[in-house]
Amino acid sequence: MKRILLSSTSSVFLTMTIFLGFSFQLSAQQNNIPFDKDLWEFTDAKQTEFLGRSCLAGTAYLKSPTFENGVIEVDMAVTGQRSYPGIMFRMASTEDYERIYIRPHLPALFQNVVQYVSTFNGIDSWQLYTGPGSIASAEIPKNKWFHVKVEFKGDQARIYLNNTVTSALEIPHLGHGARTGKVGLFGPNDGTAYFSSFSCREDNSISFKPQKPVEMPYGTIQNWEISPVFKLSEIDNELSPEAQGIADIVWKEVQCRPDGIVDISQYFSRMGNAPDAIFSRTTIESATDDNRLFAFGYSDIVSVFLNGRLLFCGNSAYASRDPSFQGIVGLNDYISLPLKKGKNELMIVLAETSGGWGFIFQDSKSIFQDKKLVKRWEIKNKLKYPESVQYDRKRDVFYVSNFYNEGKEFISKIKPNGEIVKVEWVSGLMQPAGMCMSNDKLYVVGRYALVEIDPDQGTILNRYRFPNPGMPNDVAADEKGNFFITDTQRNLIYRLSGGKMEEWLTSEDLPKPNGICIDNGRMLIGTSGDGCIKTVDHENKSISTLVCLGEGAIMDGISADGKGNYLISDYNGRLFKITGKGEKQLLLNTTAPSRFCAAFEYVPENRLLIIPTLFDNRLVAYELIGE
Repeated sequence: MKRILLSSTSSVFLTMTIFLGFSFQLSAQQNNIPFDKDLWEFTDAKQTEFLGRSCLAGTAYLKSPTFENGVIEVDMAVTGQRSYPGIMFRMASTEDYERIYIRPHLPALFQNVVQYVSTFNGIDSWQLYTGPGSIASAEIPKNKWFHVKVEFKGDQARIYLNNTVTSALEIPHLGHGARTGKVGLFGPNDGTAYFSSFSCREDNSISFKPQKPVEMPYGTIQNWEISPVFKLSEIDNELSPEAQGIADIVWKEVQCRPDGIVDISQYFSRMGNAPDAIFSRTTIESATDDNRLFAFGYSDIVSVFLNGRLLFCGNSAYASRDPSFQGIVGLNDYISLPLKKGKNELMIVLAETSGGWGFIFQDSKSIFQDKKLVKRWEIKNKLKYPESVQYDRKRDVFYVSNFYNEGKEFISKIKPNGEIVKVEWVSGLMQPAGMCMSNDKLYVVGRYALVEIDPDQGTILNRYRFPNPGMPNDVAADEKGNFFITDTQRNLIYRLSGGKMEEWLTSEDLPKPNGICIDNGRMLIGTSGDGCIKTVDHENKSISTLVCLGEGAIMDGISADGKGNYLISDYNGRLFKITGKGEKQLLLNTTAPSRFCAAFEYVPENRLLIIPTLFDNRLVAYELIGE
């Protein structure tokens, strides 16, 4: 594709004069801008009519003006055939812009009906923009006009469809960052999509929620070198450069994006329509000879070499494995690297056909463990998916809920040194989850009832049924003997008081309530819907936010440390210490090996931390020293 630079200073002056003739202003006033060739640069577009309107089909951008923050509005109509119409903004050139578009041919239940992508060097890298913040589901009307609005400010943006109050997609981090640029429409000129009633304006008053930081997968290899671009047909992708006589490579140092992906389009453009390829290399140091497992993802075709030896070849191009295969880049594949002691060269050959050119590698055994944490013991594959742990001070034992056992779930009894007293101590529960001790009795959350257990006899005394339960999850008791139980599916808190179970609190500020803790009259609730810890006032039920870990965090365990601080867990594998004011410190990160961190227990007097990993099927004990 030939690079087309945007208008010069003189042409800006000319087109602005024309714009003023149409009374177009960059203000709150929204006057539609006609699709006139004096105002627009038609790269592949035509003026036409559809559904009774004069409209545009194809791709075009406004010759001027440029602005950094603003609003773009347009009506769209689609036939429902395969098509990718959308809006471009902050254009530096026809090969360098931000873009939000729709896939009207996909059913509403698909998660990628709405797509954001940041285009570099003319490469539409949608396979590198996936997950929350890049894609969303939506219902797209067929053969009727519907309204689309895009707002952008700083390095955030969002899109609204059909004049809804809630945005269809929020983009927390734009790939090009904050900058000025032109705006335009991107669509096919084939009768499947049309644009009408276009307007845009500069607007610096737009507000967004505080930006959530991008957390790179722990253990990601961040520093790489890449070669210039080769035609794939001119190299052998099953040989290292040296093995095929390529000795004059000028290597370019690059770093991965904040999400861990190395995006080749940020450094090089394509040579043409036929597949292109680059070599990339990095160094891995190992203290010993070691077979180390790495997770990786790539697009589209890859060969992996270690110290010159070919270990893997793969093809993840769009539709290469089945018609619905997307070929998105993620940590979905694994390779064992036979590392030697010292330095090792990891090299790949990566080829691109279409849809995105990038890769990511992660040491899947990499664990962050603060020096304050000392591992004491571990029980592996002897329980049945441990979900929650509760300490019984009177009897000096831990109770562990076993969440899955083909309908025959149970509670286990474990000594503080890791010795299993009895695996199936109490049975007759269905998917037991959170637990607490109160009035010398053990209370366990089951699927349909809060179960009361006699710790001496190991027998079930009572079952307090939930009214219309969704997913009851965790439980805590206050000093008056009232019990509060979270229901993650129904977004509510039950209360058991005087033997009566009731729906006590439901609120939009408690999305997917999970872990719960009551400490000296203070109620803390983990909300997995927004990845936060909330505090709830017992008397007036007011809700405030103590700390947030961010979207995707599953707020599972909460425990007081006896000193005014708390330990909290993200089920994905992270453990934090937070102060009473919400300041947080990471203590443990086991996300790389997928060792989860469910509803743990902390015993302050022994500084003993017991973590159940649920689907990883472990029970791990740490001592928190220096506290």
